[in-house]
Amino acid sequence: MAEDNTINDMLGEEEMIKIEDQLWGKTPRRSTALKDLWLDLMAEAVDADDKPESAKREMLFLMAANNILDLVMETLPEELAMDFTVSLDSLIGVSLVNRRFDVDIWEANYTTISNLKREDYDSDEEFEQAVQAMDERWWTVGKQALGGRTPNDAIVEEMSKYKLNR
Repeated sequence: MAEDNTINDMLGEEEMIKIEDQLWGKTPRRSTALKDLWLDLMAEAVDADDKPESAKREMLFLMAANNILDLVMETLPEELAMDFTVSLDSLIGVSLVNRRFDVDIWEANYTTISNLKREDYDSDEEFEQAVQAMDERWWTVGKQALGGRTPNDAIVEEMSKYKLNR
């Protein structure tokens, strides 16, 4: 009998539906609750400011983003908070690179790695090692789409603009 090795196999479809709803399905309801919690207070603060409308929109966005990030950080156990912030900062860095260079780093990486074929290797372990080696190399080789920068360097460069590097 085949071994269960995916979350879906281990938990079953009904449990996965519950998890999906908890993680993603409630997002619109959470957004509405946060609007009810913060919008009036933030709007009052923005309306009281004498800045131009464009600056007020930016202020409103920054207030919302700060409140959400604070809320997330307050809910995380301390041992997860550091990992979360490092991952978030990295994801922001990747997103900034994607926007700056009009690329999709994740897709480009996946496309390169997907060229490896399992049948070209003697074992699953050998194939997994080849995938890992190609993935690690991909991030450290300059890419034309990034002006010759490596993906890692481009990400660090973008993160440094916002002092998000460690």
